[in-house]
Amino acid sequence: MLYELHEFRSAAFSPLTMWAQASIGLLSDPENVLSYVPFSRNMAASYELLVRLNQPYPKPEFNLAETTIDGNTVAVSEVIALDKPFCQLRHFKRATNRQDPIVLIVAPLSGHFATLLRDTVRAMLPHFDVYITDWVDAKTVPLSAGAFHLDDYVEYVRSFLSFLGRGVNVVSVCQPTVPVLAAISLMAEQNDLCLPASMTMMGGPIDTRKSPTTVNEFAKKHPISWFERKLIYPVPMKHPGAGRRVYPGFLQHVGFVSMNPSKHVNSHWDFYLNLVKGDGDSAEAHRRFYDEYNAVLDMPAEYYLETIRTVFHEHELARGKMKVRGQLVRPAVIKDVALLTIEGELDDITGRGQTEAAHDLCANVPAEKRQHYTAKGAGHYGIFSGRRYREEVYPQIRDFISRHGGNNL
Repeated sequence: MLYELHEFRSAAFSPLTMWAQASIGLLSDPENVLSYVPFSRNMAASYELLVRLNQPYPKPEFNLAETTIDGNTVAVSEVIALDKPFCQLRHFKRATNRQDPIVLIVAPLSGHFATLLRDTVRAMLPHFDVYITDWVDAKTVPLSAGAFHLDDYVEYVRSFLSFLGRGVNVVSVCQPTVPVLAAISLMAEQNDLCLPASMTMMGGPIDTRKSPTTVNEFAKKHPISWFERKLIYPVPMKHPGAGRRVYPGFLQHVGFVSMNPSKHVNSHWDFYLNLVKGDGDSAEAHRRFYDEYNAVLDMPAEYYLETIRTVFHEHELARGKMKVRGQLVRPAVIKDVALLTIEGELDDITGRGQTEAAHDLCANVPAEKRQHYTAKGAGHYGIFSGRRYREEVYPQIRDFISRHGGNNL
């Protein structure tokens, strides 16, 4: 019932939201006499805040129409290279004849859309031929497509690597570090010809026993039955995925906000004040951030619950117990794939040492093909987005792939 109640609330507030949007226009139009009424800016700011707190947020666009290569502006077009029920492999095709190394960015399936990695992609486009996993909102996937398990995630990664061919450079951000390492381990075990040349793992929960964060401790202290009872709901009838059991995006969003509620309250208050003052640049920066942050997707229930159990409860990969389709995952068999791990010094989602633990598991990767980097002063999002990523983290990735990557380097 909770999902239905959420949708009922959204529908009930829709007339109020439409009225508030119309009022913003009336109170902000310099040709309208109402815009000169005392406190009109305060009223318009209040209405916009009301709208933004109640409106639905659709999946954002990447909006990466061009890049700069060797000082020249080059057009970029988005192409769906592979289309699977739960994920699209999206290619940022550059209008150039350059044969740059291929990079597969594996985005997290953990609430937000892959567009959260827009900065990650943008920085790479001048130097690499970039693909990204664009995960599909589970409420749009019909029941006829079947379930989506953690094992399926691993198989999706393998299929994308097989499609792209030998020597790809894989960059996994946060949650996918576990299934990506599992996929590459299984490929190495089977001497797969499409084994990647390098793997970069950023802020991922390889071993959450190390420096456990509040997120890790919360997941650990609740049994799987609690997550299933409190967080899993069927998709309502109006959606294509009606009846599919999911962890709804709106509940995930509540969890994101509850991690640091005062930060979000202050941010919205500052937004209101900036609107009143007429500080359009600051207000627009707020809109851009929350247009992305508030856009969330539903996750398949079976995948979510299996991730909680495998990664946060049982630590199966770190303990050498993880299996995919019944086959034991053994990262120690990886020998020829270069490994870069990246952590944020101030990451409050994935603690220090959790990603670096991949080096202990990949014991047979030669020392000269390994590297670990800790981004000083960076939180979780700072290692893949923003100024610190562009100026400090990305050069580490670029140079590592230049030394160890495949695809015509």
